[in-house]
Amino acid sequence: MAARILFVCTGNFCRSPMAAAILKDLLQGNSKDELYQVRSAGTWTRDGLSASPLTLQAMEELGLDIRAHRTHHLTSQDMDQASLIIVMTHDHREALAVEFPQAEEKVWLLSEMADKSHDVVDPSGSDSLDLHRERAQEIKQLLHEGYSRILQLTGGDTS
Repeated sequence: MAARILFVCTGNFCRSPMAAAILKDLLQGNSKDELYQVRSAGTWTRDGLSASPLTLQAMEELGLDIRAHRTHHLTSQDMDQASLIIVMTHDHREALAVEFPQAEEKVWLLSEMADKSHDVVDPSGSDSLDLHRERAQEIKQLLHEGYSRILQLTGGDTS
């Protein structure tokens, strides 16, 4: 059975779909995509909306097409089924610890994957393509630096 990695942000319009697409691409490039199921969800969203237009454009510039992405509101089932839950901010981590205490040990900051401890700031609501590009690049860098740690935390092969 594939390990399940869940990225969580607030609206599931920008950061978590970016992270999911970038990690899927990394896994595919390393021929590990069959071993992992990567999803994203939002703590404060409703199901079925597309990613923001600026997020779509920033991801296209990275060679990733996320037009099929639809927002998903985080559920207790998502939390229970995930092997690893990666959040964007300290506030996300705290909120999930309160709402889903049974999953607290599986929740990590994205920046922690790269041995850092900072929030990945939300570009949502901004009309700046540059801000969305910066966020996509930051997420990509953190995932590249933290790739081995992500695999390790899911119990996967880190080679």
